[in-house]
Amino acid sequence: MLKQRVLTALVLIPLVVWGGLKLSTDMLGLILALFVVMGSWEWGRLIGLKSTAARISYSSLIVAMLALVYFSKLKLAGIELAVFLLAAVWWLVGTRWVFRYRGATGLAGRDSLIGAFVGILVLVPTWLAMIHIHSFSAAGPYMLLFVMVLIWMADSGAYFAGRKFGKHKLAPNVSPGKTIEGVAGGLAAAGIFSIIGAVNFDLPVLGIVGFVILSLIVVAFSIIGDLFESLFKRRVGLKDSGQLLPGHGGVLDRIDSLTAAAPIFALGLTLFEGVK
Repeated sequence: MLKQRVLTALVLIPLVVWGGLKLSTDMLGLILALFVVMGSWEWGRLIGLKSTAARISYSSLIVAMLALVYFSKLKLAGIELAVFLLAAVWWLVGTRWVFRYRGATGLAGRDSLIGAFVGILVLVPTWLAMIHIHSFSAAGPYMLLFVMVLIWMADSGAYFAGRKFGKHKLAPNVSPGKTIEGVAGGLAAAGIFSIIGAVNFDLPVLGIVGFVILSLIVVAFSIIGDLFESLFKRRVGLKDSGQLLPGHGGVLDRIDSLTAAAPIFALGLTLFEGVK
């Protein structure tokens, strides 16, 4: 398993870096849309859509929503800000879901319908946020990579701090391995990395302190994104969302943190720096 994870990472990381830095926003958006649609297929499984027809229909709905927000942003000023604000409100609700979860399993009839709506709120803003960050300014491609590395740094810091010092469970009913001490270690690692980003990006409104604060908020939400997918997997008794990536599970397993982090980062940039 570890060998598979390392080999997959060695292939994916250079591709992600190359795509983020070399591709146009439109081309990158098409590729990211493909991954979001694959994620929607996995999400259908998590919300109890058992038939192939139902999951195809749901993925088709996500495609339609991606097209809607794309063409809306070309015609309507402020649509991106509205979507990011909606996502932020949603993730506050999602945070409440995570910490109120008590280990219930199984899905009722209406859970699939609610889950389908939630999937739109999780997946569509993520895609819009990533292309928005990429096109934000001349440094946009580097900002997008920054967000992804920021989450990786936080995950790494949380892992090592949790193993060394972890005693107090963060959300034991959702993810027994996550601890408050691990979160503190993740925030510390992310804080150090965000200072590096702050001094390299030209963000006169946010400044260094504001950028570091935004980054720490983004990391806090990334943890919620990770826990939220874990909640849905626990409801249906799954370990991974899929088997697309050897050793890494499915697409959702790789982007769960990003689903919350990217819209919050994009919201912060939009509110404090303006659309460039």
